[in-house]
Amino acid sequence: MPANVYECMFLLDTNKAAGDIAGAQAQIHAILERNHAEVLASRPWDERRLPYPIKGHKKGLYYLTYFRAEGPAVAGIERDAALNETILRTLVLHVRPQLVEPMLNVARGGAGGGQDEDSGGAATPARSPKPPSRPI
Repeated sequence: MPANVYECMFLLDTNKAAGDIAGAQAQIHAILERNHAEVLASRPWDERRLPYPIKGHKKGLYYLTYFRAEGPAVAGIERDAALNETILRTLVLHVRPQLVEPMLNVARGGAGGGQDEDSGGAATPARSPKPPSRPI
């Protein structure tokens, strides 16, 4: 069975993860490796106030990970994440093959996502078409 690329957003308990992000990363990588997943990119995304309490928490650290695994391994990853005390929630999405490289470049902090590499990384504004001219 061919391996697919997945994007996973982990919502972490800030009380346990904020002081030791490296430890939280090690826990996430251990879960992925235990389920035979290859980590492609991984980084903390943002710490935010949650729109509603999740397991009694009002703030959370979002941790973004891209990994390659076979389909049945995803169920094991979700199960192991649900049993981990640091992880409050997970969202796993399948990445279409044509989007893998651009998404990995953005996740790793490289060029992509609407940026023009020739202009030194500055985003190029979209030009709006001219309105149709009317006779006066």
